[in-house]
Amino acid sequence: MLRLFLSLLLLTASLTSWAAAIEGLRLSQSEDNTRLVFDLNKAIEYKTFTLSNPERIVLDLLHTSQPQKLTIPNLSASPIRNIRHALWDKNTLRIVLDLKQAVKYESQTLAPNQIYPHRLVIDLTSPKSAVKAKPKPATPKPVKPAAPVKVETPVQISPKPAEIVISKVEPAPVVNKSTKTMVKRDIIIAIDAGHGGQDSGALGSKGTMEKTVVLAIAKRLAKLVNKEPGMRAYLTRDKDIFITLRQRIKRARNNNADMFISVHADAFKNTRARGASVFVLSERGASSEAAQLLADKENAADLAGGISLEDKDDLLASVLLDLSQTASLEASLEVANTVLSGLKRVGNVHKKHVESASFVVLKSPDIPSILVETAFISNPEEERKLKSTSHQNKLARAMLSGIKNYFKRNPLPNRNGAQQHTVSRGDSLSIIARRYQVSMSQLKNKNNLRSSEIKIGDVLLIP
Repeated sequence: MLRLFLSLLLLTASLTSWAAAIEGLRLSQSEDNTRLVFDLNKAIEYKTFTLSNPERIVLDLLHTSQPQKLTIPNLSASPIRNIRHALWDKNTLRIVLDLKQAVKYESQTLAPNQIYPHRLVIDLTSPKSAVKAKPKPATPKPVKPAAPVKVETPVQISPKPAEIVISKVEPAPVVNKSTKTMVKRDIIIAIDAGHGGQDSGALGSKGTMEKTVVLAIAKRLAKLVNKEPGMRAYLTRDKDIFITLRQRIKRARNNNADMFISVHADAFKNTRARGASVFVLSERGASSEAAQLLADKENAADLAGGISLEDKDDLLASVLLDLSQTASLEASLEVANTVLSGLKRVGNVHKKHVESASFVVLKSPDIPSILVETAFISNPEEERKLKSTSHQNKLARAMLSGIKNYFKRNPLPNRNGAQQHTVSRGDSLSIIARRYQVSMSQLKNKNNLRSSEIKIGDVLLIP
């Protein structure tokens, strides 16, 4: 009998050590979502389903036990009324979310990172939020100039021979539908400071958080853009808040952005890695293994807050269009090259060419979009520079240089509605026709061309 008791005791201890367990439960809310995150001591398998009358979401965690009491966060502002849990059978821990109303939900498990352990993430979206997320045709509200950065007063940089020269860009015209006349509007640059809120991004050796330095750089860039006649900046976030990757794209599109720049700081296990990088979207995948790893890291910004990257809304589904087959990607490549050229004047670049990776924030079908890794925050020297007001200003001016040079070569439609393109190195008639989605014959006829030969500096009218 004693032997049987000892065997059962050993079996119980073995099962307890083998089973997964919940170490903590966190709840946070953004504008449209409630995120419930279960911190786990190891990876799990799970199943979910819903029940009605009353509304419930049921989570079955396989090979999981819960020997410790589960602390429930404050649910008052969430669509969850209560959270219950109990062993469903000897191998399954059942968690029931009692809901105040029916909601849409998505779930996923996440691998551990520098901050969090294994996680089970539940993303809840109420029907009202889903309706609210639909695009509205209303005229976008004016955007105020970005607030000054709180940390330090910007340092004035004296002109030097190597200083970046920025040309004037004319405002872009828009059509006044009531009179059908051309009126000028500002070129709108959407500036996206990566990470934010509970997602700190990469961490430097001195504890510098990526979310903090990229917000400072983004604000400096916005301030420079707003000083340029005919240009206006829009910050997807101007404070330390969490915004999902899809919401960043939506905000840029809802504000009629003509260009989208996402600002980040790189990190790598090798602390000697250094230099800036510029990325555009590649639907086929990353251009190198390192770029693919980096893409996974940035995409995980959504997941750290518990937001699924898979939205089923029609508007967001359009973001998944294949940009490699559209003029938007070609424009993104040109923007990226001009920005990279500006960054080369500031300091080291990690790669001498523009890279491509599957970043979610670059998947806008109608806005030239690039992602700038300003430096390696994991490199102690570059971490120090990223905190420097002077270096932040240099990075902002380098990005502005690329923006201005792009619009100088690719002005938006002029007052009489005719769009122009200035031929630059690498252009051909077929490339230009594909960029503006017109045929070569239309392009030739519009410009009275007898052959396909063009020269650098030629100005072509676009049909």
